[in-house]
Amino acid sequence: MVSENLWAYDATAMAQLVRTGATTSEALMRACLERIAERDPSIAAWEFLDPNMALAAARACDAAPAKGPLHGVPVAIKDIIDTAEMPTGYGSLIYSGHRPAADANCVSALRAAGAVIMGKTVTTEFATFRPGKTHNPHNYAHTPGGSSSGSAAAVASGMAPIALGTQTVGSVIRPAAFCGTVGFKATQGLLELTGVKPLASSLDSLGCFTRSVRDAALWFSVQSGHAPAPRRTRLPKVAMVRSAQWHEARAESRTAVESAAATLRHAGISVTEPVLPEAFNTLVECQNIVFSRGARVALAQEWADHRGALSPQLVQVLAYGDSISDSVLAEAEKTAAACRRVLEGLFQEVDLILTPAAPGEAPHGLAATGDPLFNRTWTLMLGPCATLPSATGPTGLPVGIQLVGPRNGDAAFLDDVGVIAERLGLGLGVSPV
Repeated sequence: MVSENLWAYDATAMAQLVRTGATTSEALMRACLERIAERDPSIAAWEFLDPNMALAAARACDAAPAKGPLHGVPVAIKDIIDTAEMPTGYGSLIYSGHRPAADANCVSALRAAGAVIMGKTVTTEFATFRPGKTHNPHNYAHTPGGSSSGSAAAVASGMAPIALGTQTVGSVIRPAAFCGTVGFKATQGLLELTGVKPLASSLDSLGCFTRSVRDAALWFSVQSGHAPAPRRTRLPKVAMVRSAQWHEARAESRTAVESAAATLRHAGISVTEPVLPEAFNTLVECQNIVFSRGARVALAQEWADHRGALSPQLVQVLAYGDSISDSVLAEAEKTAAACRRVLEGLFQEVDLILTPAAPGEAPHGLAATGDPLFNRTWTLMLGPCATLPSATGPTGLPVGIQLVGPRNGDAAFLDDVGVIAERLGLGLGVSPV
C-alpha cells in the first residue's frame, strides 16, 4: 500500500513506485511541494524554487518513456552548481540573477537518468564560510552547517529525497551530521565537476545528501556510470581513528564514535585502533594551506574586481592564500602525499576508517556554520567519506559519525557503509523531521 506521505519515501522507493505505476512523478513533486510549503517558511532551504516549473517538469517526465534509475524522482541542486533553466548565484550578490549557458555535467547526468530537477538550495558564499539563510530543521535556532546548508536541511526535513552538495573542506560531511542525514562525498577527481563553481581544484569533490545509504549508492552509480558494487561475501573491517583532534570533540561526538565501535564489535565486525604517524597531526593545517591557496586562485577574478562585495570571512581566507609561498604550499602537499601513501597501506588491512564527523551537535546560532576540524584531514586524503546519523546529543540534535574509504573505491565503500548502517540499526534509512 502506498503511503499518503509520498515525500517521506527515499529516492529508491520513489523510483520503484513510478516504475511500477503505483504513483507518478507529478504526484511525487506535488507531495514534496506541499512539504516545502509546510516546512520551508521556518527552514529557508531554497534559493530558487518555482512550483509551476517543477510540476511542468514532472508532467513532462510522466509523458516520456522511462529514462533511467531515477526516472520521476525529484532532486534538489546546490546553488554552487550551474543550471541553465534556473539562476545560479553561488551564494554571492555578485552573481545575483546569473543564468549559466548550460547545466553542469552532474545535472545533465541526473536528467539523463530521469530525475526531475526541483530547484536550487542555499549555499554559503562561494561554498566557503559566510552562512546563508537556512536554519537547522531539528531546531531553528541552530546552524544546519555549511556550505551545503540548504541541501542538508531540505533532505532532513522531507522536502527532497536527494540533494546535491560539494565538499572542499567539510561541506557535505558536517551538515549531514548536523541535520541528521546520510552524507556522501566521492573521491576527489572521480566525478565530473564541469559546471561546478571551483573553490580549490585539488580538493573540490561532488557529493549528495540522502536519507538512506542505498540512495547514495544509486546517486553515485548515476554520476559515475557504474552499477552499484555487489555485496561482499565478508564483513568489512574497520579502523577507529580518534585523531590528534580527539580532545576537541565534545562528549557526544566521542561517545557516538566509541558506541558505534562497540556495537560493530558486538555484531562481529573487526574494529582495530591503529596508531598513525606523527605527520597526520599536521594535516589540518596542511589542508588549510592547500585550500586557502586554491581558493585564492579559483576566485582571482572576484578578488580583483569585487573585493568590496566579499564577506570578511572570505577576504580573510583569500588574504591568507595570497600570503602562502610556493615553498610552504609544496611542503604541505609533500606531507599530504606521504600520508596518503600510509593510508594506502592501512587500506590493505581494513576497509573503512571510523572517526568523528563534527565536534558535536550543531552549534547554537546562525552566524557561523560550525568547525570543519574533523573533515580537513580526510578531505585532504582525497578519498570517499560518508556521514551516518548514529546518535543524539544533549539537546536532542543529531550527532553523526564519519566513515572514510580508499581512493577510487567508492562503490565498494558505499556497500560497506550500507553494512555498517544495518549493524547500527539504521535499516533502510532515516525518517524526515
